[in-house]
Amino acid sequence: MTTHHSDHPQTPRLRVLLGEVTAMGPGKAMLLEAIREKGSISAAARSVGMSYRRAWDLVETMNQSFREPMVETAKGGSGGGGAQVTEFGERVLARYREMEARATAAIRAELDAFSEFLADSARPD
Repeated sequence: MTTHHSDHPQTPRLRVLLGEVTAMGPGKAMLLEAIREKGSISAAARSVGMSYRRAWDLVETMNQSFREPMVETAKGGSGGGGAQVTEFGERVLARYREMEARATAAIRAELDAFSEFLADSARPD
């Protein structure tokens, strides 16, 4: 059975740039959600298949790109370290996800039509 291209429409990837730096994008949003869930950058990185170094770099970029920190960290010790998404970070993440949903909804018909140009192997199953 062959599926029609619009059965699996492509999803746009929204990136918010600050100069040449991506202040927020899909990877950073996914990492923030994982930090919220796991309570640490290392556990969040593992859960999304990212190296700790890459995750730390993304957190640093976010913290430098916004007016307030997106993630706060605690140094390790007897209780261990950890990280949490700040209240400000939660607000930014929610706004980003809303923008992403609106952008996708706004171009849904065009995405469906565009998927007709894609090879069958390029379509997600």
